[in-house]
Amino acid sequence: MTTIGVLDLQGATIEHIQQLEGLGVDALLVKKPEQLQQIDGLIIPGGESTAIGKMMKRYDFIEPIQQFASLGQPIFGTCAGLVLLAKDLGGAEDSHLNLMDISVQRNGFGRQRDSFEIDLSIKGIDQPVPAVFIRAPYIESVGNNVDILATHDDKIVAAKQNNLLVSSFHPELTDDRHFLQLFINMVESRLQSQ
Repeated sequence: MTTIGVLDLQGATIEHIQQLEGLGVDALLVKKPEQLQQIDGLIIPGGESTAIGKMMKRYDFIEPIQQFASLGQPIFGTCAGLVLLAKDLGGAEDSHLNLMDISVQRNGFGRQRDSFEIDLSIKGIDQPVPAVFIRAPYIESVGNNVDILATHDDKIVAAKQNNLLVSSFHPELTDDRHFLQLFINMVESRLQSQ
């Protein structure tokens, strides 16, 4: 059975686990780098990107996750996870995992009180998907190999580059599972190609 891990250092993890299990996938909370060997795909959840970045360094996750990605294993970063995967944080600070060719504006849609929910049209999904934005970042620009999946107010809020998927919003906080299914499809396609 397909096993997807959720990085469990800080942030929203249980909601992802529940969604994965609801979609018939084995889900694993990843607390140690060696657990990456037990999973077929990794979700880096929302939370506080600076805090998660510090925890990744403290618990030696940086290189193992970069290695995981270099092997073609799928990674999905949502909200803070998007920030952590980016190669460029608008020059405001050093990047963390430095994996995806995107430039990101942290808290681009404002602070907690500016949080909102909309129905979002997403490339590859044939109906609008409810999307929850909480202190959400957005993508300012993308490299040539990045596929833009969704925009809101002319800002990029979902994108894909090879085995990397990111969203500014939190698909795990709604009952709609279409966007998470996109990631599961990436993982299963990768498994079938091996």
